[in-house]
Amino acid sequence: MTPPTATDEDAVLADIAGLLTALLEDEYGLDDVEIGMATTFNRDLELESIDLVTLAGLLEEKYGRQVNFAEFLAGMEFDEIIELTVGRLVEYVVHSLKVAEAG
Repeated sequence: MTPPTATDEDAVLADIAGLLTALLEDEYGLDDVEIGMATTFNRDLELESIDLVTLAGLLEEKYGRQVNFAEFLAGMEFDEIIELTVGRLVEYVVHSLKVAEAG
């Protein structure tokens, strides 16, 4: 398997940032949030567990079933979820899409 290129990560980051911006705007009226690879879901975005459920649905709509956010989170300890960054999710999505592409 070839490692993901920067373009792949950049595209996925842009997609996820867009989904998060829409989620934050809909739920909290926030639309000027900077979202990058180091942004944390808990500390920086202050997302609650229900927001992560919503995000899981948005990710499935965008990428299909090959990106299973709930399964991704299920493999983590509580502290890892609290410290989860957008970058780690981007890496997971890129990896999942590459695996699905490889068949």
